[in-house]
Amino acid sequence: MGLNGLLREKVVLVNGGSQGVGAAIARAAVREGAVVAVGARRPGPGEALVAELTAAGGEARYVRADLADAGQAKASVAEVVAAYGRIDCLVNAAGLTSRGTLLDTTPELFDEHIAVNLRGPFFAMQAAVADMLAREAPGTIVNVITSSAHGGQPFLAPYVAAKAGLMGLTRNVAHAHRWDRIRVNGLNIGWTATEGEDATQRAFHGAGDDWQERAAERLPMGKLGRPDEIADVVVLLLSDRSGVVTGSVIDWDQNVLGGLD
Repeated sequence: MGLNGLLREKVVLVNGGSQGVGAAIARAAVREGAVVAVGARRPGPGEALVAELTAAGGEARYVRADLADAGQAKASVAEVVAAYGRIDCLVNAAGLTSRGTLLDTTPELFDEHIAVNLRGPFFAMQAAVADMLAREAPGTIVNVITSSAHGGQPFLAPYVAAKAGLMGLTRNVAHAHRWDRIRVNGLNIGWTATEGEDATQRAFHGAGDDWQERAAERLPMGKLGRPDEIADVVVLLLSDRSGVVTGSVIDWDQNVLGGLD
């Protein structure tokens, strides 16, 4: 369902855009009239999504980028600017969700989480904001974070550490560049039905084919969040229709923060 061409002629880079929430955002951005670059580390899924988007009449390109590498995070923006002359909107949707508690997380696992979930978005934002400043042009950034950034489960310690950092960074960059008309917001998403979450549930929690149905029974709305629902909110935040809002980190979840039974 379209929202009314909210991103018409905007150049949008979606890092982590080849599957799950990122892919849904790429599809929604094209639907709303954007030129979309799909940033992803694996060419196969990235190029397949670009083929899908162009076959549907959109303009899209694949940008190979592993957000774990700060240089590639910056280069993803540089490639978009080289191709289109600018970047108007950036979405950081890449995420690593491998498990670890305070007691069993290794330095290597911790560093992996920081690299993908915090350092990569930092340097992608650095490059995007630098282009916007050089052109004296406004822009928008949305970081896909997680409701677990408020605390999370014990087995998500390194993930929470990195994503909580991204939540703070989102507000910091928004404040720093508010007078440049660069708006930066975040979305703390809850439990969502994605390909990555399916793999995680099977790998770490022994889930079977019916895990989503079982999970839905324990959730207030009777279902997991859907990537396309999240994508519509992200498109709104990227667009001028979200007005002056910046520095907001929205809790997009069905569990109420601070609520107790």
